[in-house]
Amino acid sequence: MIHIESKTPFPRELLERAARAALEHQSESLDTDLTIVLTDDAKIRELNRDYLGIDAPTDVISFPASETDGSEIDGAEIDPETGARYLGDILISIPYAAKSAKQAGHPLEAEAQLLVVHGVLHLLGHDHAKPKEKAKMWKAQAEILESLGLGDIKIREE
Repeated sequence: MIHIESKTPFPRELLERAARAALEHQSESLDTDLTIVLTDDAKIRELNRDYLGIDAPTDVISFPASETDGSEIDGAEIDPETGARYLGDILISIPYAAKSAKQAGHPLEAEAQLLVVHGVLHLLGHDHAKPKEKAKMWKAQAEILESLGLGDIKIREE
């Protein structure tokens, strides 16, 4: 199940669709649980500072689930009631995403879907710190965006 938390009205079905597309592309069960939180620059800056040591806002941060009670399998927590894997949390700054979308010349809804896909890939273990890893992740993102009808969205660097 994809849990979405937001104080801002936003088309949740687009976020769910993007998350499902990323899970399917990566051959991950759709019974997998994750949370998407739509937030603001102040909150994401605080998290970026506290957890990643970067005192600045960003567009998206992913927090993979970690082992807390020994119920971890393949890098994810298992819900003892449902047996579903919990991958973790994705936090998206909507104001930051809106600025990025405007700069790129596409709608905020497209940018948010890109960020969900990016976040899900991180939860599934993808990274872009090294060139080879980045190429693999960017290829997956491009294929997923294409499947969502967003093939014209270009993945940018900050």
